[in-house]
Amino acid sequence: MKIQDIDYHDDSLRLRGVLAYDGEIEGERPGIVVVHEAWGLGDHAIARAKMLAELGYVALAADMYGDRRQAADLPAAMELIGDLRTNPEKLRARAGAAVATLKAQRNVDSSRVAAIGFCFGGTTVLELARGGADLKGVVSFHGGLQTAAPAKPGAVTPKVLVCTGADDPMIPPSQVIEFEDEMRNAAADWQVICYGGTVHSFTNPNAGKGVALEGLAYNQQSDRRSWAAMRAFFDEIFAGN
Repeated sequence: MKIQDIDYHDDSLRLRGVLAYDGEIEGERPGIVVVHEAWGLGDHAIARAKMLAELGYVALAADMYGDRRQAADLPAAMELIGDLRTNPEKLRARAGAAVATLKAQRNVDSSRVAAIGFCFGGTTVLELARGGADLKGVVSFHGGLQTAAPAKPGAVTPKVLVCTGADDPMIPPSQVIEFEDEMRNAAADWQVICYGGTVHSFTNPNAGKGVALEGLAYNQQSDRRSWAAMRAFFDEIFAGN
């Protein structure tokens, strides 16, 4: 397994991602961008990139803040997110820099690339889809579904998979319904899976630890099920290419 740091840029901002792939596999293969939670690029997103590499993909764990900055607490995380939360075009461009970097790798089939994200990262990959990014698909794990720039009809070209907790206080049923209506109006190819008995950050074993915020908890069953749903989704979108 090859794990290496990779620097790339969004305009003048230096971003420091992590590239993971199986060096024993020859030739081009599909690539997956992995976008981290609000805390910044850390162990969780890097571990998921490694898991994807074990499945035979080339994975790039993206850095959305620059210089791989990480937040120690929620206020610091909100400061790092800054206007990315309210500026969809800036958010899409920042994530798009990671997509372009991954596509440029010699072992990546640039026609078969997708993106996944967790929490803030889930929101981010949905913005890529809304903006019509040249991706086969996106997967959001417990990501926020609201946007300041709803998708226009025909704009969502990647296929979309949303995995969310049915009891997530940060993504209530009303938000899910609004998102579904948005996807219908956009004529997107989309699906939403809601996991019962599941709250926010359900894929992260460290969810809620050291954070004064309710509604965060790891759920092993929902983590396993959502990862299996992602794998089936990838089998579908990359088939025949």
